[in-house]
This record gives sequence, structure tokens and C-alpha cells, in this order.
Amino acid sequence: MDRRYTVDVIIPTFRPGREFAELIRGLKSQEYPIRKIIIINTESGIFPDELFGKSDFSTENYQGAREPDGVRIQIAHIHPEEFDHGGTRMMGAGMSEADIVVYMTQDAIPADGKLIGSFVSVFEKHEDIGIAYGRQLPREDCDILERYTRAFNYPEESRIKSGEDLEELGIKTFFCSDVCAAYRREYLLGTGGFTSPAIFNEDMIFAGQRILAGDRIAYAAQARVIHSHSYTGRQQFRRNFDLAVSQAQHPEVFGGISSEDEGIRLVKEEAGYLLRRKCFFQVFRLVVQSGCKYFGFFMGKRYENLPEWLIMKCTSNKNYWKNVGKGQI
Repeated sequence: MDRRYTVDVIIPTFRPGREFAELIRGLKSQEYPIRKIIIINTESGIFPDELFGKSDFSTENYQGAREPDGVRIQIAHIHPEEFDHGGTRMMGAGMSEADIVVYMTQDAIPADGKLIGSFVSVFEKHEDIGIAYGRQLPREDCDILERYTRAFNYPEESRIKSGEDLEELGIKTFFCSDVCAAYRREYLLGTGGFTSPAIFNEDMIFAGQRILAGDRIAYAAQARVIHSHSYTGRQQFRRNFDLAVSQAQHPEVFGGISSEDEGIRLVKEEAGYLLRRKCFFQVFRLVVQSGCKYFGFFMGKRYENLPEWLIMKCTSNKNYWKNVGKGQI
């Protein structure tokens, strides 16, 4: 690899835990060099002591660059009401001068030292591609349902996706995740970037827009991170509510494609998988969680007909509604 590309990593954080230090260690050990790690921290974040040697990097006492162990890290602070899924990530791109920006979440851990190099390889091989997203592997303590979902959404084989795949893949054609995704920075900025304000799903909205414009995106299965969650039914409801709101707000991308079909296919495959292994209690959990997901999605699709007090009960992103307001969308 000729290392002709410079790479910055952008990580929005909110009260990061111990896994954040593991993420930074994983980035520092990458075979392909990272130019800078840009952290956009919401609130006066509490950073693990072993990461920086002190715990409180508040707006009042710290801003700028630090070089622990020779790695350049730049930290900027924003208030909770300033955070936006699209706008905050575009803020990070504006703080970068690298050829490629890699977005990660604070709880995604590189699976090995080849993460960054794997993304760079995609852009070296496909000069027309501006978006690549990585594979998410389950944590060791991940439950069986989430483990299967990871395998369903992140298969072992890499793939290039374009508008020609819509008939086969449906809405999965647009699938992309900023849990771990890389973008050519000039491509991101030059095509308008992530929508802002964005309640959620900024990655998939942008990927869908670019595919419908005739571009291609890459799923890089060799770019791997450890990342999974075991959400409660309430959390699933709220996430799917916000997901559906984001889709309802962008009919130019999602208007002609059904998300429900893909969800039903996943549930059927999960149920068959569990029944073959006689995991009957997990089948019950699947039914409950699927119901929460569907009901949240159903409500979110119809958010314009809901009173604001009910929206605030349903959403996981209250600051979005406080900043934007239902009537201004």
C-alpha cells in the first residue's frame, strides 16, 4: 500500500466509558497511519483516566490538540443542544484536512490493526467510490438475537452496491453505518454531506441520495470492528421510531422502498434459526422485540399526526425536537 492517502478519524462522544480507551488504543495500533483523531465531545465529558492522564476535559479548561504516545488527538466540545447526528459529523469533516475521514462511535473497537488500511484499499481500487462502511462483529457477551442480527446485516463477503441492486436488495442497497464508515472528504463535502438537522440515520440518507444520483458505495467486510448492543424493548421502540421519522422526512430517498419487507425477512430467518436450535424462550423474546420495533416504526412513520407530547415520549432524541420543533419540519 503506497500510503498516498491521509486519514483522520472522527468520533462524537457523550460520557464515554472504559471501552473508549480501548478504541483509542486500537486506533493507535493501526498498521496504516492515522493523521489525527478528532473527538467532538458533548458535555464536559469524563474521559477514562488511563487515556489522557486526567478525567475532565471541559470547555472551560481544555480545547485543542494533545499528543499522548505520539498520536495527535484534537478535542472540541459542544453543548448537548448543539449535537446533531448529521451536523456534528460535518463539523468533524470541517476540522479535518485529510483525504479520507473515518467516522466511528465511541463504543466500536477495531477488531485488528488492519481496519484503516482495509478502507484505504477500497478507495485505491475503486477511484469512483466515495463511501465505504465496515463490518460489525458481536461482542463476546452478545446475546443470540443480536449475534444473528449482526451476521444478517454484516455478511462475510464484501460488496459494491449501486442502483442496479435495488430490485435484489431493496432498502438494504442504501444500508450504511457511521458506527464505522469511511468517506473521501472532498466527496462528502462536495456532494452536500450529511443532512442537518438529522434525528437519526444520517449515514443511510446520504448513501441513498448518492446511489440514486448514480454513484456506488462499498461494503468492506475486511474492515472490522467489535460492536453490538442488547437493547430493551423500549429502546428498540425508540430507535425504530426515530428511524421511521428520518425516512418519512426523506421521501425522495425512501418513498418508493419498503423497510418493512426487510424487517419481516430478518424476523423469519431469526425465528427459523432459533427454532432449529430449540431456543424457545428466545423465540418469545424475538416476538416481543419485533413487536416493539414494528410499533415504533409504525408510529414514527406517522409522526406528523402525533401530538408533540407523544412524540417526546416516543423519541430517543429529545434535543432534536426541542431544537427543530415539530411545526418547523
